[in-house]
Order: sequence, then C-alpha cells, then structure tokens
Amino acid sequence: MPHRSRLALVRARLDLPTVRRATGLLEGRHRAVWKGHGDEVDDLHLYTPGDDVGDIDWRASARSAQPVVKRYVATSNLSVVLVVDTGRHMCATSAGGERKDVVALLVADVVAHLSHRRGDRVGVVAGDASRVLELPPRAGSTHLEVLLRRVERTFDPGAGDGDLARLLDRVLRRTARRSLVVVVTDEARPTEADARALARVRTRHEVMVVQVADADLFGADLGPAPATLAGASDARERGRPVAVTGPVRAVRDIVSGWTLPAYLRGRRGVQQAVAQARAERHLAVRARLRRVGVEAVTVESTHDVLDEMAALLGRARRARR
Repeated sequence: MPHRSRLALVRARLDLPTVRRATGLLEGRHRAVWKGHGDEVDDLHLYTPGDDVGDIDWRASARSAQPVVKRYVATSNLSVVLVVDTGRHMCATSAGGERKDVVALLVADVVAHLSHRRGDRVGVVAGDASRVLELPPRAGSTHLEVLLRRVERTFDPGAGDGDLARLLDRVLRRTARRSLVVVVTDEARPTEADARALARVRTRHEVMVVQVADADLFGADLGPAPATLAGASDARERGRPVAVTGPVRAVRDIVSGWTLPAYLRGRRGVQQAVAQARAERHLAVRARLRRVGVEAVTVESTHDVLDEMAALLGRARRARR
C-alpha cells in the first residue's frame, strides 16, 4: 500500500476548523515573513482592511488626510532550509505523549507546505553526530515529498547523539544565498557549542528555532511539560496531552538507557529537584537564543504546532521592523 502524501496530510490538517485561525495568521498577518517586502516601493494606495498597518506611510497619510499604505515589490522565490535534529533523543516522548520525531515531522511538513504554496525552494540538512542528510533547495511537490520522506526515515532510536552544531556548520558552508533557516530540535538545545554555530549562521541568514518539549517524567501519564515551558500562543488547550495506556512502572532514558524506577517517581524531593533543574536549563537555553538574536518557540505536541508557529512568525516579523 503506497504511503500517503505528507503534503496532502498537512493540507488536510490545515483545513480543520480547529486550526483555521492559525492558518489565517500564517497566510495573512504573517505573510511578510514568508513573502518578504523587498527593498523597492512599487506604489502607494489607500489603506483597506487587511493591509499591514506597519506599511502605512505616515507622511503621505498626513498630506492626504487618509491612511496610505506603501506597496512593495515582493521578494519571491525565497530559499528555505530545514535543519532537523535527528539524534536519538528526538525519538523520546514529547509533552503531549507522542514521540518527539512525530511532532518534529509535522513542523517540517508545515514549513514545506507553506513554501510550496509560495513556489519557494526548500532544502534540508538533517542528521546526528554520525550521519548527515543534505538535499539542496528546490521547488515542486515531488522534491518536497522526497525531502520529507527522507527526513522521516532518518529518525531512528538507534541513531547517534545529536550534533546540532555540525548541522549548522554545514548550512553555513553550503548555503550561500540568504535564506530562511528553520531549526527543529528539542528543548535542551541549543547548547553553548550550538549557540556559537547558530550565531555564525545568523550573520548570513534569517533563523528561527522550533523546540519540542519532553514529557514530564513525573506526570501521572507522562503528560504536559512544566508551565515554565509554555509556548507563546494563546491556545487554550496547549498540547492536549495524549494519555499513556496501561500502568507506567518505569521510565527509560533513550540516550543513556537508564531507567527511572517507579518508587522514585513518588518522591516529592526528587520530583522538585528535576523540575527545578529543567526550568534552569530552559532559562539558560532562552538566554543563549536571545544573545544571538534568534526567535524560538516550544511546542508540546502535534496539536499546538500551528498555533505556536503562528506566534513565532508574528514575533519574527515584529523583530524585523
């Protein structure tokens, strides 16, 4: 039985009533991030509902006593580079109960779908410490289907450790044209080494980071992440966690192979210490991202990817003004 098209799957998801609001934001208010304004003003026209208020020419508006909006020659054929961390830690459980690679793949699907609608070129650099998948930016649905399937097959619980800095260095060496670089990783990254590589990429490209949150090891159903990791959207049901069926006797760390015995999960002191360490790590990661001037968002499951990406695009757009 043939695989269903990943672009068709994400297109169906975008059409669901529950995510139409996020889709409208991506196609409307946040279109400048994807389409670009260009550097040349084409003409001026009277403001109409739906126009970007950031494009109002206030001097011309004062002269005409009516709101006047600048219309730019749009920059087309944007190059988008997906940087996908496929280290074995990405096959752990997300805060929503799904595997983190499932959430990461939906992020990649959404970026590819939006780029396809624009006719933009999309490339990918994905991998871990032992292997790298690289496909140059191209347009067309066939290329995107191949790209997404290749990324899907790269996720493997037996893969090597993550090495985000290696992927970013590859982008810096191989991508000469200014591009939008979308990094997909987990909440523990970027590390200090990753941040240095991210800063180098940031000098040449526009960069955004989407982080997938880990499950709470001490949650009754391995569910939501701590509140400190909440994303930037106003979604009322962040993540809508998926309950794990059956009793959870022990939790195994996918990287080290160690298990967390059931009796430790009931120790309040251990639970508080882990939560504090996780919150401190989260603050450190955010500080690194702010230092290099990169916008980021944390997603918990496939259910909040669209809301959080809409919020991320909005912040990235405002930061460029």
